[in-house]
Amino acid sequence: MMSRDTWFAPAAAVGGLIVMMMTTTTIATAQDADRSQPEQVEWDLDEIYPSYEAWNRSKTQLEERVARLAIYRGRLGESAAMLREAFDAITGTEKELARLYVFAFLKADEDRRVAEAQERRGLAAALLSELNETVAFVSPELLRVGSETVERYLAEEPGLAKHAFNIRNTLRQEPHTLSDEAEQVIAATGPVVQGPERIYAMLTSSDMPFPTVTLSTDEEVRLDQAAYSLHRASQHRDDRKLVFDRFWGAWKAYETSLGQTLDTHVKTHVFQAKARRYENALDAALSGPNIPTAVYHTLIEAAHRHLPTLHRYFRLRRRMLGLDDLHYYDIYPNLVASERTFDIDESKTLTLSSAAPLGNHYLALLEEGFGGAWMHVYPQMGKAPGAYMYGDVYDVHPYLLLNHNGQFNDVSTFTHEWGHAIHTMLAKEQNPYETAGYATFTAEIASTTNEVLLQEYMLGQDISDDERLFYLGTALEAARGTFFRQVMFAEFELKIHELVEAGEALSGKKMTGVYEALLRQYHGADTGVMTIDPAYAVEWAFIPHFYRNFYVFQYATSIAGGTMFAERFLTGDEQARDDYLAVLSAGGSRYAYELLREYGIDLATDAPYDALIARMDRVMDQIEEILDRRGN
Repeated sequence: MMSRDTWFAPAAAVGGLIVMMMTTTTIATAQDADRSQPEQVEWDLDEIYPSYEAWNRSKTQLEERVARLAIYRGRLGESAAMLREAFDAITGTEKELARLYVFAFLKADEDRRVAEAQERRGLAAALLSELNETVAFVSPELLRVGSETVERYLAEEPGLAKHAFNIRNTLRQEPHTLSDEAEQVIAATGPVVQGPERIYAMLTSSDMPFPTVTLSTDEEVRLDQAAYSLHRASQHRDDRKLVFDRFWGAWKAYETSLGQTLDTHVKTHVFQAKARRYENALDAALSGPNIPTAVYHTLIEAAHRHLPTLHRYFRLRRRMLGLDDLHYYDIYPNLVASERTFDIDESKTLTLSSAAPLGNHYLALLEEGFGGAWMHVYPQMGKAPGAYMYGDVYDVHPYLLLNHNGQFNDVSTFTHEWGHAIHTMLAKEQNPYETAGYATFTAEIASTTNEVLLQEYMLGQDISDDERLFYLGTALEAARGTFFRQVMFAEFELKIHELVEAGEALSGKKMTGVYEALLRQYHGADTGVMTIDPAYAVEWAFIPHFYRNFYVFQYATSIAGGTMFAERFLTGDEQARDDYLAVLSAGGSRYAYELLREYGIDLATDAPYDALIARMDRVMDQIEEILDRRGN
C-alpha cells in the first residue's frame, strides 16, 4: 500500500525496509458495530512498545538521534570508515523510527475516530519527514565523492557490505539527484505532499455520510463501504441496482471535492518528476525500483489484446445468472450462490493446506504466525477499511489488519495477506535490515500466488458441480478483478497524469469522463456486452490506490507472475519451489524486475500475461462443459 518513497526522496534512499503494507485488491472494509460478528480478535502491539509512555520516550530519543545525523554532512568522503559510520547511524535511526511509526499507524487504524491516535501518527510522520530532510545531503554528497572513490571504500570496508546495494542504487540515480539545498527542500515537503491522501482517507472513512436503503428482505442497511462491498454481490438484482444507485449517488455528491484532492496529488507528483528531471511522472515512479516503463505499456497493451477473453467471461456471466442483458451492477454476485461461511480458524486451515506445495519451512512460518497475536481480524466502527500486512519493524513479526466477514473472498484475502507476511519473514531471515525490504513488484507475487494455490486446492476437493462452479467462478472473478480491473485503474492513472503533463486542467467531472470511457472499453459497452450507467463512472473516487503513484499496476503484473509460478508448482516442476523461495528470500538485495527475469518471469514480455489468459480460458472451458452437460 505504501512505498518507501513516503519516507525518502527516490534519490536519497540509504537503506532499510520498504514500508510493506499491502492492501488486497478487493475492498473488504470496516462495518458498523451493530452487525452480527464474533468477538474481536486483536493484535498485541506490546512487542513494539509496551505502553504509550514507552513510545513517548522513544520519540524523544529519536528526535535527538535524527538531529545528530547532521554531523555527517560533508564528511562522507573522508574515509571508508566514516562512510560506514554515517550509514550505520542513518539506517540504525531509520530502523527505530520505523518502529515508532508502525506502532502509531496501527493504533490509529484500530479506530480512526480517535483524535489522539491520529495526532500520534501525525507526530511520527512529521519525525519521518524531519529524518528525510536531515539526510537529504546523502545522495548529492555521495555523487560528489564519486563512484570511483565510493567503490574503493566498499572494497576496503567489510562493514559497508550491507549498505552496498543501496549506495550503488543512489549512484545510479545521479541524473535525478539535486543539490543539497534542493534535496532538503523537497524532503521538507513530506507532510504537505501526504496531505491529499490523508484528507481522502479521513473524508471517506470518517466524515462522508452514507445513505440508508431498505433491501427486498425489508432489512434497513446503512451503505457504508463495508455494506456496499457485501450487498453489491446480492443475488437479488433489484437490490444490487439499488445499492449501486444510492452508493454511487453519495460519492457523486463529493465528485468536485474528491476530484480536487486527487488533482492536487497528481500535480504534486508531476512537479516532483519535473524537479528531478524525469521525462514524465511514470518514468519517475518506476525509476526508484528500476522497473522499465516497457512493463507498464506492455501490460496495458496485453489487456487490450485480451479483451475478447474478458468479454467472453461477461457473456458467460450473463448466461449463468440467467439474464437477458448485463449491467455494471451485475459483475459482483457469485456465478453460483454459496451459503458456506468460513470462520477465522477455517481460513487458517485452508491457507495451510493450499500452501503445501511451498514446502515445510513455509508452512512452519505460517503456523508460527497463526499461533501469535499478530492479527486484528473483524470489522468494527471506525476501523480502517481493507486489509494489509505491515512488516516494517525489523526485529518484530509482521502485523495484519483484516476485515473478515466470513465469505470465501475473506479466506482469499486472508491467504493473500499471509503471503505478504511469509515473504517478509523469509526476507528478514536472509537479509540485514538494510536489504530486507522488498519492492511491491515482487510483494504482490507472494500474495497472488497464494490466492491461485487456494483456488486450485478448493477445486481439487471432492465437491459437487455447484461447488465446482462456485470456485471456478471465483477464480475467474479474481482474474478479472486483479488483472483487467487493475489494468483499467493503471490506464486511468496514466491518462490523468498525461492530462496534467499536457497542461490541461483536471476536475472531478473530467476524471469521471475519462473513467467512463475506460469502463465502456473494458466492458464492451459499444459491442453490446455490458451496459454502463454513466452515474457509476464516479467509481474512480472510491479507489485509494490512485494516491500511491503508479502502484496499482503491480497487482496485474503480479497475478500474471504468480500464476506462472503456481502452474509450475501444480505441474510438478521440482525447481519451481526453490526458484519461488529464492525470489522471496532475496528481499531488497536485488532489483525486483531483474530478479524475476532471472527466474523465468519477464514482465516486459507478453508471455506471463498470455499464460494468465490461457488459464482464464481453461476455467471457462470447464464451466461451459458443466453447463452444457446440465443443459443450462
